[in-house]
Amino acid sequence: LLVLQDCGADCAKFQKSELEYKFNKKALERPYTSEHSWGKTYGEHKRHLEFSHDQYRELKKYAEEIGIFFTASGMDEMAVEFLHELDVPFFKVGSGDTNNFPYLEKTAKKGRPMVISSGMQSMNTMHQVYQIVKPINPNFCFLQCTSAYPLQPEDVNLRVISAYQSAFPDIPIGYSGHETGIAISVAAVAMGAKVLERHVTLDKTWKGSDHQASLEPNELAELVKAIRTVEKAMGSPVKQLLPCEMACNEKLGKSVVAKVTIPEGAVLTLDMLTVKVGEPKGFPPEAIFDLVGQKVKNKIEADETITEQAVENHAKKVKC
Repeated sequence: LLVLQDCGADCAKFQKSELEYKFNKKALERPYTSEHSWGKTYGEHKRHLEFSHDQYRELKKYAEEIGIFFTASGMDEMAVEFLHELDVPFFKVGSGDTNNFPYLEKTAKKGRPMVISSGMQSMNTMHQVYQIVKPINPNFCFLQCTSAYPLQPEDVNLRVISAYQSAFPDIPIGYSGHETGIAISVAAVAMGAKVLERHVTLDKTWKGSDHQASLEPNELAELVKAIRTVEKAMGSPVKQLLPCEMACNEKLGKSVVAKVTIPEGAVLTLDMLTVKVGEPKGFPPEAIFDLVGQKVKNKIEADETITEQAVENHAKKVKC
């Protein structure tokens, strides 16, 4: 938890299961001979890895002491009951329960914000999820997710973020990534992801299939730094000349300049005018067509800037 806080993460999320409620008896008795196994059966393996209620209470207390949010994915309905009792700030719904509609209803009725991953689901299912959760609990978001570990770039489909933003404009959209590296996650934030979830490990070579799809602390710190930079860079949708651009504009911004000597009283035509970096500043380039047909009050030498004072009844347009 301290490592996550040091890296700048906002929240540490674990996974909580009540194994007899998540798996049936035969699933727990299934032989598990994988190189990643911590027991002869899948049940033994999961029991070895699962934290107790007391351990979760200790983790929650420590998270509060160091100032980081703490929650978990409730992997079954009884796990959600425990996390509700633990007073977590929000519920995470793992992809495996996103189409578990009774679970969604019961979780939504707890009244806590929900973060819902969408791995292994279709857009049709996500519409159903929205229709179930929204009337009960409006405080939820969807995460684009592909449930593969590690995830290959061609299977990420970041464009689903945009599809979700269009289909569900009244809820935040985020991204849960299982790829290696940080580039794709940074891109998700640039596309507007409001929540970002990544797995974290202290060592990718450790036993367990998730470790190689996780970030080590140095990568997490780099990711958080990159995200904060992107958040700043998203800025405003208003396009205008900014104060930071004034120096460049003063130095290199162009003006309308006389292409030839223009006699006093002449009516300006386009072939009399050109655009250059001029001293002093005159009409901006975008005003060149508006100057055509206007009369000059005095002689303008070739290569001189066309200034407001030189044109009768000038109507200089201001940049908006």
